[in-house]
Amino acid sequence: MGLRFTVLGSGSTGNATIVQGNGATVLIDAGLSMKKLEELMRMQGIGCHEIDALFVTHEHSDHIKGLGALARKYELPIYANEATWGAMERLIGTIAPEKRTIMESGEALTFGSLQVQSYPISHDAAEPVGYCFEEDGEKLSLATDLGYVSEKVRRQIIDSDVLVLESNHDTEMLRMGRYPWNIKRRILSDVGHLSNVAAGEALLELMTDRTKRVYLAHLSLDHNQMDLAMLTVNSILENHGIFYKQEEFPLRHTYHDRPTPWDEVKRRSDSPVARPAVRP
Repeated sequence: MGLRFTVLGSGSTGNATIVQGNGATVLIDAGLSMKKLEELMRMQGIGCHEIDALFVTHEHSDHIKGLGALARKYELPIYANEATWGAMERLIGTIAPEKRTIMESGEALTFGSLQVQSYPISHDAAEPVGYCFEEDGEKLSLATDLGYVSEKVRRQIIDSDVLVLESNHDTEMLRMGRYPWNIKRRILSDVGHLSNVAAGEALLELMTDRTKRVYLAHLSLDHNQMDLAMLTVNSILENHGIFYKQEEFPLRHTYHDRPTPWDEVKRRSDSPVARPAVRP
């Protein structure tokens, strides 16, 4: 089968992603209700009982809303760093001791042939992390809820075949929006969320010849639109001489209300990989 994934939901209404390798199925975050997670997984042809592990990025409700209920019903093990456990324990309810595992930031674990690597990120949570997944030379990286892309984060995710990257807001829409200023200031800060422009600028350094696809994720319903995010990011790439044929366009959507199609992370030379061609 090889490494594949589906983003079940992405955004402030709830985040969850399924990653599958040969012999392992893991869920990253469970930020929707258990009922909704069960429904989304059925849509993708997979049962919750097939999950081998639950990984948590941080304790905000849009990442752990259904975590406790799902773990208890299906007796699933949860992996999170010690600080995140401390911050979310009262929010997710009782978890059996044998289902609680501390996975420190920067630690790597292996499930079958699937390697799971956590890495620290900048966000206003106890000890937030992102995750990279590798199997048979293929690499998928999840990078959302980032105040900014630090050099350490860049080094962690730069060599990815597929990247799920935050493109949370349009800065002007946010500035003119209905949120109180303290919330706006938090979103715009180094422990907030990446804007469309910040995502595009990050991709200038993150995209390599290995990069096949980039999914724009965690879009704000109030202060962004997918077409606007796509246009902004693509414009930044084009302004720096990076062009793609439309049929090879590497940017992909994520959704707050439905899953993305299963995507196989392949490194075959005959894959429809989008390659940048610099025009004179």
